[in-house]
Amino acid sequence: MSRTWWRRDNLVALAVVLAYLLLAWATPWSGWLEARTYDAGVRLTERSPDPRIAVIAIDQQSLDNIGRWPWSREVHARLIDKLAAGGAKVIASTVFFTEPQQDRGLPYLKQFEQRYRQNPEAYPLGFGEQVKHALGALDVDSQLARSMHNAGNLVLPMQFSLGEGQGEPDKPLPDFVARTELEPGGDPAHGWPLPVNAATPPIPQIGAAAALAAGELLVPDDDGVVRRVPLAVRYFDAIYPTWPLAVAARTLNIGTDRIALDLGRSITLGNVRLPIDADATFLPYFYSRDGDAAFPVDSFYDVYAGKISAEKYRGKTVLIGATALGVGALYVTPASAGTPSVLVAANGLSALLQQDYYTSPPWAGWLKWGALALVVLYLIAALPRLGAGPGAAITVGALAVLLLAQFALMIQGMLWVPLVLPAALLLVGHAVLTTKRYLLTEEQGQKSAAESAESNRMLGLAFQGQGQLDMAFDKFRRVPLSDDLMEPLYNLALDFERKRQFNKAENVYRHMARHNRNYRDLKDKLKRAKQMAETVMLGRGDKGGTLLLAGGDVEKPMLGRYRVEKELGKGAMGVVYQGRDPKIGRVVAIKTMALSQEFESDMLEEARQRFFREAETAGRLNHPSIVTIYDAGEEHDLAFIAMEFLKGADLTSCTQPGQLLPLPEAVGIVRRVAEALDYAHKAAVVHRDIKPANVMYERESGQVKVTDFGIARITDASRTRTGMVLGTPSYMSPEQLSGKKIDGRSDLFSLGVMLYQLCTGHLPFNGESMAELMYRIANDAPTDPRMLNPRIPGMLAAIVMKALQKDIEARFQSGAHFAAACAKLEAGLKERAAHG
Repeated sequence: MSRTWWRRDNLVALAVVLAYLLLAWATPWSGWLEARTYDAGVRLTERSPDPRIAVIAIDQQSLDNIGRWPWSREVHARLIDKLAAGGAKVIASTVFFTEPQQDRGLPYLKQFEQRYRQNPEAYPLGFGEQVKHALGALDVDSQLARSMHNAGNLVLPMQFSLGEGQGEPDKPLPDFVARTELEPGGDPAHGWPLPVNAATPPIPQIGAAAALAAGELLVPDDDGVVRRVPLAVRYFDAIYPTWPLAVAARTLNIGTDRIALDLGRSITLGNVRLPIDADATFLPYFYSRDGDAAFPVDSFYDVYAGKISAEKYRGKTVLIGATALGVGALYVTPASAGTPSVLVAANGLSALLQQDYYTSPPWAGWLKWGALALVVLYLIAALPRLGAGPGAAITVGALAVLLLAQFALMIQGMLWVPLVLPAALLLVGHAVLTTKRYLLTEEQGQKSAAESAESNRMLGLAFQGQGQLDMAFDKFRRVPLSDDLMEPLYNLALDFERKRQFNKAENVYRHMARHNRNYRDLKDKLKRAKQMAETVMLGRGDKGGTLLLAGGDVEKPMLGRYRVEKELGKGAMGVVYQGRDPKIGRVVAIKTMALSQEFESDMLEEARQRFFREAETAGRLNHPSIVTIYDAGEEHDLAFIAMEFLKGADLTSCTQPGQLLPLPEAVGIVRRVAEALDYAHKAAVVHRDIKPANVMYERESGQVKVTDFGIARITDASRTRTGMVLGTPSYMSPEQLSGKKIDGRSDLFSLGVMLYQLCTGHLPFNGESMAELMYRIANDAPTDPRMLNPRIPGMLAAIVMKALQKDIEARFQSGAHFAAACAKLEAGLKERAAHG
């Protein structure tokens, strides 16, 4: 019994259930799975945002026109004046005014004013007015406070630090914050709002001029995704509304004295009751998607300069905040890989006003554990009694019911009832039992393997006798290696040698060496076949070839002034050889292209001129991360380019799942490629074929080299006999696929594809046909890379998604911009790794 217990399906199912429950209890895996399912449900839900909300963005255009951040407060004052005159109902800023802004000349002007008041006769006529005017111009804090007071509808943010306060606060909160304190009701046993400390309110002059000031607090989950938004926080012994709740109250013309808090259960805003969790947070719906703000977003500069009339915002709640990279923080939400804080606030405010939020009903836990119990009973008692077909049908049906129920409740009822754990157990349990049954079948199948091996051996001998050597080797490779098979394989290799197919003979000898390297003269045969396979065959037709000298030595041919030593492989243009400059001993890589075979006779001369023109252009590039080109020429009917011989290998193997580089290393490689592309683009050279195969990397020294500059353009006009365009469509930008004129931003799109693949092991766009692939590149948004690799941080996902924007204007506009973002991310990754 002990030897065959695993053959019993019900005992195997019981072991799977116990292991699954232990894994779910002892690791964060179950929470991660539920979080990913929640995010998917949010993306599948469709709701329209509140039309009363508008966003004015401190974007890159505003920084370019107004100046670098931070701006003088007179700029904010002027915008507030415009919005107030235009009739905005609420002006809600996310800019922190926690420090005074004083011009260095302001104290001296105040001294002049004081002296003037003491003895006005001692100064020229009009001097007092001039001093007064100068004071008003330099005292920007007073200007901003005056504008806020005149508007009468400003809501300002303040900073809190998450954490329990110890003892008493260092100093009491100012009156303009303390007056918003909420009176809690209900039973404290139901919960308390999140604790905060270290309050940093606006400076008194500005805070007192605002209608409301409330704490802005975003608390990402353990995986870095913002899913919950706090509506109230606990500062020592007092409870205060957060910024989104304060803005919502102001929008509804409700004072903070009409906000009722039922601890751990709900917050009532006038006549609207909002269910909350125990920590006074709620789960808002996120309207914004990757690349789609959902809300009307206008540039700060356009409104500030009058290009957009302030009348547009009449009766609206206007949110002001930063969206420019490097000014405001980016947050990951269930629906977006990188969302500025002002848009996160807009999503939360709209969810409050329209009650678009998710709640977990009281019966959610009972349904979850009940479904789990039914799955356990099915796996242990029912599935072992079913055949393969009925079992698969019932499993698929039950799995569909669980997942459809969860997503239907989210999409239609805005209810969060996690059923993915029972669904995952059902899938895992069925897979294990199916695999176990397959293994038993394989055990029986091994008995017929010997009969199959003998059949392949006889077929191999038959094909060899007919001279079909490739088919013979294919059959022999299906036979397990043994002493009896060595003789037929040895004879097959000799037949390949007689046909001068030394590379195929080498493959046979290598196959034999896996079983017995000492068989006959196998070592010598293998060495000779390898040497002959590496011999370069140049020239045209049967008359070309190598020259054999007496004694069997090989006279190695020349390409220009370079002696060709061996073949390295196949490149984008043709064969790639290793060569040497005999005069200086320099080892080079030589890429060749048979122009007469690639181009028709009427295009051959134009192609030849284009070849040397592009080679000359690429040869002018001189950058540490770009391969150096030494020479170009034409000989033996071959056009060739001699370039730097690189150690290491290309990045193709680093894009496979299970072989991915550490994230800091991958981001560092992409940063250096972006710097190289920036240098090339400034020299008016576009690569056109950025992909892992064209980036060489030596890990020991950290050297990164971009190869094949200009090669894609050379081969662009070349077509194979079947008419297929040469190139790598998986990495091409939408504008490159559509045949439009391209610039360096097309290379940055391709670099984004490469970064996606280096971090996930998958391409962002796939298709079963060329047409389907091209359509997806041009129209479909890529899957969030964190769905494929949960270790990817939000900033890395945001960089990838920005690089893969369909709109060329929405991408990184230069390699330097791309490299700067990567450098910032690389530093953060290294710091996080250093701190564990």
